[in-house]
Amino acid sequence: MKKEIIHFENISRFYYVGSETVKAMVDVSVSIYENEFVALMGPSGSGKSTMMNILGCLDTATGGSYHLNGTDVSKMTDNELADIRNKEIGFIFQTFNLLPRSTALENVMLPLIYAGIPKNKRLEMGKETLEQVQLSDRMTHRPNELSGGQRQRVAIARALVNSPSIVLADEPTGNLDSTTSIEIMGLLEEIHKQGNTIVVVTHEEDIALHAHRIIRMMDGRIASDEINPNIKTIKDYAISAD
Repeated sequence: MKKEIIHFENISRFYYVGSETVKAMVDVSVSIYENEFVALMGPSGSGKSTMMNILGCLDTATGGSYHLNGTDVSKMTDNELADIRNKEIGFIFQTFNLLPRSTALENVMLPLIYAGIPKNKRLEMGKETLEQVQLSDRMTHRPNELSGGQRQRVAIARALVNSPSIVLADEPTGNLDSTTSIEIMGLLEEIHKQGNTIVVVTHEEDIALHAHRIIRMMDGRIASDEINPNIKTIKDYAISAD
């Protein structure tokens, strides 16, 4: 049986605005296992962004428990959560979130600095990870010298460099054209094949179809959680282009 990476047990997240209570998530229970490729979908206000923030330890639940790779993170302090984020979660953002004055290699090595990895080891790990995303010839380039697709590859390398338990991608193709989006999803497919657990948050059905499992949110609850019977791969685009 596969190892459980994420376990939500009756997770709720309420926000209090004056006398009003906004129930962003209500009693959500779900498990995600090692080497799963999951898409998290839902319209605006469905609770998917709240769920992503709790998954990524960027926010804490009002009620329920959350175990990440066997560790209960529900009652952790902000400093403890920051440490867990750095060690266990690789983030890929729609807007890349790269430091503009730093090179591709320096951006990728940033999580290793926070993890206290020695400089020589940081350089070695950073270079290896950039090679993994086919950017070994762009290591010394700054973000403004890279295309959108190359910037997202740097962001993916930064997410992978610490060998996290889970890669959390928030609208990873949202700022890219269709051709580059296909390339990035192809790269995520390869990363998944290498054994990584991936959760992609998206509102695009076409992107979600690359995942092997699709969780749909509605009104703060899970509306459906299904295995994807028609997984889309980068090879499908090559066939349709012929």
